[in-house]
Amino acid sequence: MTEMRTLKVALLGCGNVGAQVARILIEDADALAARTGARLQLSGIAVRNVNADREVELPQELFTTDAETLVKDADLVIELMGGIEPARTLILSALRNGACVVTGNKALLAQDGPTLYEEADKAGVQLSYEAAVAGAIPILRPIRDSLSGDRITRVLGIVNGTTNFILDQMDTTGAQFADALAEAQRLGYAEADPTADVEGHDAAAKAAILASLSFHTRFGLENVHCEGITSVTASDIAAAKDAGFVIKLLAIAEKLVDEEGREGVSVRVHPTLLPREHPLAAVHGAFNAVFIEAENAGELMFYGQGAGGTPTASAVLGDLVSAARRLVLGGPGRTETTTGHVPALPIDAATTSYYIGLDVADQPGVLAKIAQLFAEHGVSIEIMRQTIHRDAESNVESAELRIVTHRASEAALAATVEAVKGLDVINSVTSVLRVEGV
Repeated sequence: MTEMRTLKVALLGCGNVGAQVARILIEDADALAARTGARLQLSGIAVRNVNADREVELPQELFTTDAETLVKDADLVIELMGGIEPARTLILSALRNGACVVTGNKALLAQDGPTLYEEADKAGVQLSYEAAVAGAIPILRPIRDSLSGDRITRVLGIVNGTTNFILDQMDTTGAQFADALAEAQRLGYAEADPTADVEGHDAAAKAAILASLSFHTRFGLENVHCEGITSVTASDIAAAKDAGFVIKLLAIAEKLVDEEGREGVSVRVHPTLLPREHPLAAVHGAFNAVFIEAENAGELMFYGQGAGGTPTASAVLGDLVSAARRLVLGGPGRTETTTGHVPALPIDAATTSYYIGLDVADQPGVLAKIAQLFAEHGVSIEIMRQTIHRDAESNVESAELRIVTHRASEAALAATVEAVKGLDVINSVTSVLRVEGV
């Protein structure tokens, strides 16, 4: 009987995900060997502090602070350190030494993915990153492989569990943003510094990766229009609910044709109103989901846990098994699938609908003035709701208008909002949010 080959696996980072990856490699060694045709030997775990407390009990002799040496002796490298450096340098070293790399580093891929892909191609090794987007949900490989014979036209994703939890709490309990954020931090869904999540930066990095795979073109963070959820108020949530909508932070990538007839792709992240009947509207808590529209497959939805040590470790191990099988059986490495160049279009080229909140004077002719201005800018109003309220101190009545437009270009909608601000009957524009799915 032929002796089974052994492949050395180096693990960089041992946080929540890394610790679970190490546990699975040790506990499920026999099952993984049966699936790959080789023994996956965890040769070491590179960390900053070898004596730090960890949730998972692992052999102390595996820990080292010498990541460089560990990488040079590995067949497979798993990078779960996060950040740009030293992760970038270590991944490049691994690739140049002929090791296949599995990473969950969405920030690095969005910022400098092309450099890593090129090095992997030169070395003929595999660079895999399923865990970089939507945790346990298998989404990148289905886009790259299962839908490779189709044409994706649009991707909408809830790809950040922290912001989905916050918005869901605001929707279901009526909580203010600050209170919902505090609850997310208490439960461990949000970091002490939640900036990357609530300002949309985390989702933007994932949007760039989804767009690159879906449209076979390299997109980076600089191509993503990004807005966070810090300006979303409890009154916005309540008004959206009253109109039959829910607010979600969406990552959107879609193929468009601009006013000059050029085909391109719009990639953006922003708070979005969705009709309650839309599949993404039913994604609650810290869960993630990605909704894909393709020419032949139609509408597809991928749903599951988007974060957490064990779920994300599942995605990492899936990539690791695939890479190990390639080393055992031979064949070229798989990295990216860029086959052309579709230009990134600015947000102004996007076609969407707007939800606009206005505080206006309660007097005759106000609705007519507003409707006329919208018509002059080529924007059609789909829904208009008016609520009268009286200021307790001044005893002056004013009206609150909530308007949902039909789809129009982002440029036309933005120009309409600016023009509305100049009307003498407008006290203030209280909110402007985009609408999808109508």
